Amino acid sequence: MKKALLAAIKLLLTITCLAQQPNYGSIKGQIRTKDGKVAEGVSIFIKELNRTTIANNDGVFKLNTIPEGTHTLIVTLVGFTDIEKTVVVKANEITQVDLQLAISNTELNQVVILSNKSAFKTNRVSSTLRLQSSIIEIPQNIQVITGKLINDQQIFDMLEGVTRNVSGVTRNEHWDNYANIFMRGSRVAPFRNGMNVSTTWGPLTEDMSMVERIEFVKGPAGFMLSNGSSSGLYNVVTKKPSGRTKGEASLTLGSFDMYRATIDLDGKLTDDGKLLYRFNAMGQAKNSFRDFDYNNRYTIAPVLKYLVDDNTSVTLEYTHQFSQVNMIGTNYVFSKKGYADLDRNFTTGEANFAPTNMNDKSLLTILEHKFDDNWKFTGQAAYFNYTQVGMSMWPDGITGDEENIMARRVYLSEDYATAKTGQFFINGEEKTGSVNHKILAGFDMSDKINYYDWTQSALISDLDIYNPVYGTVSAEEMPVFDRSIDIKVRGLQYKNAYNAFYLQDELGFFDEKLRLTLAGRYTTIKTSTIYSGEFKASKFTPRIGLSYSINPNTSVYAMRDQSFTENYGTDWEGKSFDPLSGTNIEVGFKRDWLNGKWNSVFALYQITNDNILTADQEHSIGTQQFSKQSGQQKVRGFEADIRGEIAPNLDVIINYAFTEAKVSKDSDPLLIGSQVSGTSKHVQNAWLNYKIDNGSLNGLGISLGYQYQVDRKPWFASDSAIQLPDYFRLDGGLTYTKNKMTFNLIVNNILDKYLYSGGYYTYNETYYWQAEAGTNFRLSVGYKF
Repeated sequence: MKKALLAAIKLLLTITCLAQQPNYGSIKGQIRTKDGKVAEGVSIFIKELNRTTIANNDGVFKLNTIPEGTHTLIVTLVGFTDIEKTVVVKANEITQVDLQLAISNTELNQVVILSNKSAFKTNRVSSTLRLQSSIIEIPQNIQVITGKLINDQQIFDMLEGVTRNVSGVTRNEHWDNYANIFMRGSRVAPFRNGMNVSTTWGPLTEDMSMVERIEFVKGPAGFMLSNGSSSGLYNVVTKKPSGRTKGEASLTLGSFDMYRATIDLDGKLTDDGKLLYRFNAMGQAKNSFRDFDYNNRYTIAPVLKYLVDDNTSVTLEYTHQFSQVNMIGTNYVFSKKGYADLDRNFTTGEANFAPTNMNDKSLLTILEHKFDDNWKFTGQAAYFNYTQVGMSMWPDGITGDEENIMARRVYLSEDYATAKTGQFFINGEEKTGSVNHKILAGFDMSDKINYYDWTQSALISDLDIYNPVYGTVSAEEMPVFDRSIDIKVRGLQYKNAYNAFYLQDELGFFDEKLRLTLAGRYTTIKTSTIYSGEFKASKFTPRIGLSYSINPNTSVYAMRDQSFTENYGTDWEGKSFDPLSGTNIEVGFKRDWLNGKWNSVFALYQITNDNILTADQEHSIGTQQFSKQSGQQKVRGFEADIRGEIAPNLDVIINYAFTEAKVSKDSDPLLIGSQVSGTSKHVQNAWLNYKIDNGSLNGLGISLGYQYQVDRKPWFASDSAIQLPDYFRLDGGLTYTKNKMTFNLIVNNILDKYLYSGGYYTYNETYYWQAEAGTNFRLSVGYKF
């Protein structure tokens, strides 16, 4: 691997040395709308060079080190007609370009904000969050991870380094199929295009090849989206047609025999530009630092958008993700003696284990209609289907004089889940006297059903964990589970449904400097299981927020909001749990620095959660584990997020979060005051990227970043005293861009640390953990056309 790294670095240095040095000039300008207002956050793209910049808060932009000659500028901002302008650049001169944007009659509010092409910072949320204000004006902490940043960091799915880019967000251990993301004291709900896609164990985590951006909304968000947890949600926004003809392809080679290819095609299917398309596809074959382990995937995501007329559009999106892994659970390490007692490449798997196959399919339809310049209707409906067929591995225990003999038990692992979701809402602006109103009103509904079966199991050959000998499990020894009965009949069933009405009015006073948000949501939740029948509950959750702009670049806010969500599962008697409820109180400070080059957000909050599930030790026996509604948890914290260009060509992400999450009420007095499972008290991350834009090294970029977590509590731990060690991971990379080609080398875990997360089971007195790979690399080559 070291030889491969040295060869890749030499290749990049050779390319830079061979780069020609033409005569350079600059392009500078200001962009306004037709009514004379400055257009902040506009994307300015040089077609021939694949160079992009973003206009600051005064609409001013500048592009340096542009080769002498004729170039084409493409200027884009959501809701406005694109501009293509030919510009002649002369050596050692600044070419002045001032432009005006006109409101588009055909590009209805895109699901993706086309202007946000900067690597780190963006000014607006996507339309799937339904808000009409800029991020600095919203009385809530919302952090956006752009598609360009995802590409630069070579993040391929939610299980990788996404969490480093947002304060206080961590990934807890689990299998290779879904992302178990924690923030503000609990697991955050996974959303896709504004829809809650969580199931009991799914869905399959999104591959980043089809993702435009990821938005982390902190705190309750029921006022603008379907039900999410009190800690917040992450919203994966998939790529949609842009109306411009373009494409991109990439190839990646990496450690552990990784081979990956992606393609992204975007354009028009008809000459009149009414029928648009977007097509993304990905294929990946990857082994692991553990023997016999692998993760082979493919993704297909076609999208069609039809512009019926100047005011109406229809979008149809289909997504199919497939993943094949070795038997689930073989990537865990077990010991009676303590964490990190075995090599990180230890596995309980075997070469002849049958794979587990996962399929995630979804169909999304969006109807958008503009009544006029102030009012718009959006309706969207989706169908999600997730299947998992295979087996899983979990030990009965570890025995022997040296505590070395593991009894390996293989379980049937099968899951079938479907979800139907519908959302209808209107956005509008009106004025009453001197008060401006931004109105959001809508109706949400969802119906989810999940069948799973892991009731069948069998023991196979024991394994000496300190001297493992593989290949002893014959084909005859492997169990053959009975799948003759449909899983909808034999499987354990969870059914969760809800419907809700909501209304929000953001009132703007004193020329929009002071903004008061008043909102309410009435939600009815229905759950049912094969044990307890149907459970139904309703609740009204109000929201009040206040945001004040001290100046155009600085704002302060305060808010109070509530959440009300389904509580998956049943207790030992098979009875459904009451819904989860949470109340969040928050204050914050937001500022754009250097007139929008970089921004900062600082927030203080307190969340009170009720009806929290904890382990039911009284009724849990062996592998039969139950949960109970233990009472209440309180989470207090401070968050700081800084992102953007803090100096010429130097982009940074720096964040820190202090999280004090404690059990405040519980039937077990010993648990009161203990740290909530899955939380880290201190989380601090940084990512720095410096790009050279002149001289012989023009186009070369250097990145370095780390993730640091302190006082980590295991996600699933029966013993409140068990803690995980502190976590520190250092990553870095080199990039080189020349015209339409980009070379990207990323090295993860540079210090080769033994990193893991896990817990302790009291029922068999065993430590378990899931290790990360040691030093590893990825080298990607991308071409835009």
